[in-house]
Amino acid sequence: MGPKVRFVAATVGVALLAVPATPADDSLAGPVAAMVVAVIDGDTLAVRARIWLGQDIAVHVRLDGIDAPELRGRCATERLAAQAARDVLSRRTLGQPVQLYAIRWDKYGGRVVARVTDAAGEDLAAHLQSLDLVRAYDGGARAPWC
Repeated sequence: MGPKVRFVAATVGVALLAVPATPADDSLAGPVAAMVVAVIDGDTLAVRARIWLGQDIAVHVRLDGIDAPELRGRCATERLAAQAARDVLSRRTLGQPVQLYAIRWDKYGGRVVARVTDAAGEDLAAHLQSLDLVRAYDGGARAPWC
């Protein structure tokens, strides 16, 4: 009876691990090591994240806590500001390692939101804010840039 009980417990354990969590309940504290493969805009990176030995995933990561101007913004001022934010982020991160923390699903899907630090350990959102390239953002309505 002993081996049979162990097998049942192992089977139940596997079944519990296979149940997917809903995106709202799913998060990961980190750190997760990643390499920046592209900079999408002033607050979003495309990374290759190392999730296990020899296993990487490609994912877009929105920097938590900030809002950058949009590259397709309503006015020339917004579009120029968006290019400046993207360029600073590109120079700082493109092809470089980063660490992801407090990773969760983004409300729009298809990407995650995370606190991201560069190779030196500096928070990228805080860096962009210190240069006045982005605004603080809490997930609510965004203020216009124009």
